[in-house]
Amino acid sequence: MHARRSLAIVLWVWMATAHLCAGLAFAAGADSAYTIANYPVDATAANAVAAKQQALADGQQAAFRSLLKRIVPVTAYKQLTRVKDIKAANLISGVTVRSEKNSATDYLANLDFSFQADAVRAELSRQSIPFVDEQAPPVGLITVLLQGNPPAVTNDTGLWRRAWTGLDLKHTITPVTVQDLKPEIHADTVSMLLAGDGNGLRILNDEYGTKLIVMAVAEPDMVAKKLTVTLAGQDAVGPLLLKRTYRMTNGDLGYTSELAAVIALGVLEGRWKAIKSGPAQQASTGAPVWSASTGAGGEVVRFTASFVDPGQWNEIRAQLLDTPGVDALEIATVSDRDADVSLRFPGGARGLADALGARGLSLANTSGGWVLRPNY
Repeated sequence: MHARRSLAIVLWVWMATAHLCAGLAFAAGADSAYTIANYPVDATAANAVAAKQQALADGQQAAFRSLLKRIVPVTAYKQLTRVKDIKAANLISGVTVRSEKNSATDYLANLDFSFQADAVRAELSRQSIPFVDEQAPPVGLITVLLQGNPPAVTNDTGLWRRAWTGLDLKHTITPVTVQDLKPEIHADTVSMLLAGDGNGLRILNDEYGTKLIVMAVAEPDMVAKKLTVTLAGQDAVGPLLLKRTYRMTNGDLGYTSELAAVIALGVLEGRWKAIKSGPAQQASTGAPVWSASTGAGGEVVRFTASFVDPGQWNEIRAQLLDTPGVDALEIATVSDRDADVSLRFPGGARGLADALGARGLSLANTSGGWVLRPNY
């Protein structure tokens, strides 16, 4: 499988994950979430016909897994073993070809897989697996580039814009419409937004004629090989100001932009799903999904979390947030294989290692510092 297509599939799987939510939600437009669009597939076989059949079979099963991760909360992922033997072919309502090409032995395509919403709901309900499939009101998202010395604000139509438009923004739990930065939005307004100044948000609301508007600001630093992304504005949950820095693997800005866009969309999904999962979560939706504070105190623990793909990272993060005693969790940087994490925990690193051991995670003190890895 080609490296880029492998990345695309990993990103699609990760994008479909839910964040710290549970419960059941139905809505008139909920069926839209049951389409996994523009999904990349490929296969190699003895001949072109066999390759296409294999790609379709593997693709629909993989798309079904993405669907389950889209609507089932990460805290309930372990329950998905109860539906692992379900044949996706029995739940497919349609397949649409976006693009395809083949050779004598290879088949590559991008497909839309639509699933029977009621049938999927019935299967999950039968197994008592929680899910959330109600879509949030659409949010406008402005792709902005901030770079140079002094930094200049520009409407981005390059890698950052393509990273977003390459995602399935229609069928996600939090639909997004990518928009241009209007000439009326000056650098001082962007600065106010990035500083959390409410006046900047009011200007943004007035110029775009809606409260549901988010600015996604990308600040690439090719020398330091890092990309800083800030989401500022207001989504269906409320005011939003989230900032995250990503290490640029091999200086690949395109790859890092794709990863950052997927994670940012996951943040919007996580905030929406949190308010749909019950009153207890609604009270805390103002905090980013990568940060949590319970007031429990404890010793500061810093470590590197190691993972194989963004999906596994999401599971690790959910386990950390769900561990009693974890407080003030902060994630400094995220790459495609690791993340720098700090938190507070009673008993410090060794106490945390004992607590996480029961959750399938190993926290070990190495020559390079504490490292967290999954045991699965």
